[in-house]
Parts: sequence; structure tokens; C-alpha cells
Amino acid sequence: MRVVRIREHGGPEVLQLDERPDPELSPGHVRIRVHAAGVNRADLLQRMGLYPAPPGAPSDVPGLEYAGEVVELGAGAKRFVVGDRVYGIVGGGAYADQVVVHEREAAHVPEGLSWVQAASVPEAFATAWDALTTRGGVQPGSRVLIHAVGSGVGTAALQLARALGCHVTGTSRTPDKLERAGELGMLEGVVSVDLGVMRSELLRIAPDGFDVIIDLVGGAFVAENIAVVATLGRIVLVGLTAGIRAEIDLARLLNRRATLVGTTLRARPIEEKILVAKELDRSVGRLFADKRLRPVIETAMPLAEAARAHELVASNKTFGKVVLEV
Repeated sequence: MRVVRIREHGGPEVLQLDERPDPELSPGHVRIRVHAAGVNRADLLQRMGLYPAPPGAPSDVPGLEYAGEVVELGAGAKRFVVGDRVYGIVGGGAYADQVVVHEREAAHVPEGLSWVQAASVPEAFATAWDALTTRGGVQPGSRVLIHAVGSGVGTAALQLARALGCHVTGTSRTPDKLERAGELGMLEGVVSVDLGVMRSELLRIAPDGFDVIIDLVGGAFVAENIAVVATLGRIVLVGLTAGIRAEIDLARLLNRRATLVGTTLRARPIEEKILVAKELDRSVGRLFADKRLRPVIETAMPLAEAARAHELVASNKTFGKVVLEV
């Protein structure tokens, strides 16, 4: 099968198209012919040697999400039949013609989604659902703040929060992304270039603070989150594009009785990934079927152009997802 291999750690130029044997099909697993794979920042970090693949995932083939067609069933696999359209999350290896996953880790692609659209869903919407509901505990009427609202997870979290009846405010470094986020249901947008100005604007919008903050940026933004979180609010840290360290006001965190929690999907055990697939099938899939959610895609390009896809994601100019067509 074809794969995109990380020749050595470095820039996008280290990605190269290669051939390797088809993966072994284990009992209870399904072989999937991949038609499209989403590009995520974790892929860029893996390429640079900053985010190793979890045990069992290929260390030199990136890719956390796929959409494709079941082409073979392992012994005892009964959940799907050959020809079913499926998508899901893997620990790595989705930049390839094939993936083999446990049948319970895959979910049915919602009706009406193309392969490219389907591949843009699993990582972004599963991460957003987990952050908003499991970690954030959102309720109808919650005031939600999403940093980097124009990113793949940001646009997913925005749509999910609106579908769950929340009031959504977002931040981005560029006004054009805020304008496009407004078309998805965001009610207020704040430019985040100057953090002091951002804090003032956010407190003007929500003087009592935000009930749930989805932070896809990290770094110095964590301190700003504590400054604008509501009493008993929750700050869910999902991304670290602004850095892995932060200096925070612990007294304010205590006074607000707020919760700061981190989350990631990639390295979770198979039992938790099965639960993620269930939510993709049940909660997220239902909202897509009802047309209350839609994939947000910047562009799609051939698998052989993975290096260019990485350059585009690293540019921070994208709105929504970049997808590779396999």
C-alpha cells in the first residue's frame, strides 16, 4: 500500500510517498480502504519529533483520522459488512491507502457526506464534543468561549455549542476568521493579537465571566482564561500552539472555584476510543443527519502533496480543516 512516510524529523520536506506491506488483519478488526485523511497539528508535531506516536501506531506514518470503505472483515468481526462507509480516529497511520482498526473503533459516516467531508469530522468533532460535554459540562444557556475559533476543532466546537443551546463567543488573530465564524452561529468575536485588549473585550461581553472556556492555544492564554472564567466555570485546555508553559493567578482560580482540566484523544486506551466512536455514531452523527452541523473545510489535496498540506496548516491561515484525498 501507499503511505506518506516521515523520512526523518524536520520540516514538511521530510514527508515522502512510499510503499509498504498491507497491515495484518487481526480478529475483531476491519480493513478499511482509506479515501481521505484529515490533517491535524499533531501530525506536524509528530513530523518534527515533538509528539511521538502512541504504542501500536506507526512511528513514521502520521494521520489521526480517516474516512473510507470496509473491504475485509477479521475473524469474528460482525459490526460492519464489506462496502460500509466508515470513519474514525487512529493513533497514527491514516496517511495511507489502508488502515486496520478494531470494529468498535469505527463509526458509520453520516448520510450525505463526501469522503473529504467525512475525513474532516472525527478528530475535530470528537475532540470538541469531549471538551464541551464530558470535560466542560455545558448546559443549554451556558456562556462558552472558544479560543482559535477558526481552527478545525474551533469550528466544530462552535457548531456543537450552538446545537446544544449555548451562547458562543470566539477569539482569533484575524478579523476575517471571526466574520466567517459568525456565519456558523458565533455571537461575538474578539481579535486576540493583544491579550490585554482581548481580556477587556471579553469582560465587556461577559462581566460575570464564561461558564466554559475551550482553549485550543495554551501558553499565555491560560492566564487570560482564569481572568475571565465565571464562578464555578470550567477551563478545558485542548491545544498548546502558544506554548507549554503558563504563569497563572492561583488565588483567582480558588476564588472563582473554577476547574482547569486538560484533555487529548490520541493516547487514550482502546476502551475510551470505543466510547468516542459511539458518540460519533450517536450524538454527533445525529446532529449531522439533522443538518445542524456541517464540515468546515479549507481545502483538499492529493496524498502526494502532504508536505504542502503541512505547510498550509502551519501558516495559520486556514479556516476549518485541510484534508488529503487518498
